[in-house]
Amino acid sequence: MDARQTGEDALAARIGSDARERLRQARVGVAGLGGLGSNIAVMLARSGVGALHLVDFDVVDESNLNRQHYFREHLGRPKTEALTEQLARIDPRIEVDIDCVRVDATNAARLFERERIVCEAFDVAECKAALVNALLSETPDTIVVAGSGMAGADPADRMVTRRAGRRLYVCGDGSSDVADAALYAPRVALCAAQQALVVVRLALGLEE
Repeated sequence: MDARQTGEDALAARIGSDARERLRQARVGVAGLGGLGSNIAVMLARSGVGALHLVDFDVVDESNLNRQHYFREHLGRPKTEALTEQLARIDPRIEVDIDCVRVDATNAARLFERERIVCEAFDVAECKAALVNALLSETPDTIVVAGSGMAGADPADRMVTRRAGRRLYVCGDGSSDVADAALYAPRVALCAAQQALVVVRLALGLEE
């Protein structure tokens, strides 16, 4: 038995064969690969999601290292490439598609036309709104899992997940603005974990 088969069997033993297969069949888009998106992608890979579509135009810089899932050897490299390498080390079977472009209202629907679930993971409120509005209005079957409010050092219990519409989930405290408060790794990761958990629940059929 090769290492890939052993890893697959280990995950199925941990979560059950039905859950393993449901997650393997899931295909998820991640728009933005910063503090939210990079951590979301890693959590989904560890959870057994079979295919990820990663979209970001940026490169890794030193200011990213306090909260984003990159390392010093990634400095100066496109985030799409640096993250793809990490995901392959976690799960060699995972299918990863990348687009190194800036996502906006004019291209969001085309970029994510193959994904039923898309995680919004931008820093700027206006960009968040543009992506969410574009996907909800132009892709009638897409479910969007967004992040809103993960700055500062407020207690973890202020981070919540709410269903804001039939096809929209929003995770975070809903108020803190990255322009007004510092960003700390634990709180950013809390929001990312909430988004990743919604995706897992959707893939497992635990959300209506």
